[in-house]
Amino acid sequence: MNFLSKITGSFSTPSAANPTVAMVEAAYKHHGLDFRYLNCEVLPKDLEAAVKGARAMNWVGFNCSLPHKVEVIKFLDGLGESAKLMGAVNCVVLRDGKYIGENTDGKGFLKSLKSIIDPAGKSIAILGAGGAARAIAVELALENASRITVVNRDQNKGKDLVDLINNKTKCKSEFKDWSTKFEVPDHVQILVNATSIGMSPDIDARININPDSFRADLVVADVIVNPPMTNLLKDAKAKGCQIVDGLGMVINQAVLGIKFWTGEDVDPEVMRKKLLEVL
Repeated sequence: MNFLSKITGSFSTPSAANPTVAMVEAAYKHHGLDFRYLNCEVLPKDLEAAVKGARAMNWVGFNCSLPHKVEVIKFLDGLGESAKLMGAVNCVVLRDGKYIGENTDGKGFLKSLKSIIDPAGKSIAILGAGGAARAIAVELALENASRITVVNRDQNKGKDLVDLINNKTKCKSEFKDWSTKFEVPDHVQILVNATSIGMSPDIDARININPDSFRADLVVADVIVNPPMTNLLKDAKAKGCQIVDGLGMVINQAVLGIKFWTGEDVDPEVMRKKLLEVL
């Protein structure tokens, strides 16, 4: 057996915390999979060399964290559908000797959300227009959401995402300026926070939103993992909303990545337990 062909991993910046390592390793061990997951600190200037190194060692795939998600595309052989649409890659898979870029950010979120509500035909508001928002919006649009409102302070970034959805998918999208406190419109059925507001260590930070506009029939989701119960989700729960925390998204991302790399379906509860231990 060529052990190096069973290596997977993550290309992250030196400052990036990566709880995914412990989570994926726990899944490999639990299922007796002869694979390893390594975190490699890769500076932007070394990204091309890192991809070449992975090829030379026959890695079956790897993850990419910021700021590598866009830049890595030029060193790959192709892209999956959603990765091509959003122009960002977080998961690379070796298929028939070629490195194909996928994006499991939105797919992981979608699987978590669908455990509560089917987004097909729904009106959705997304807070933010960065990488996470872009990935989530594309997957929701491909899942036949009827309407996506992008709420963001940077108009150019927000409108760019709106244009992407309107021009590349069947979903309708609109931009909402976030210069004042956001009031959730009555037509919105799902609210998604795709910003980092409220993430550790700034756990007391509050999103510029009016919780009195929350309704009991509203589903509120947050992408933040640490802490799992953000102030946004606390406010939503107090108003009777169903909530979706960020743990499901990151766990489902890992499940999808492992499936891509090994062909095996792993138990997400094993990874949830390990992730909670790490956090």
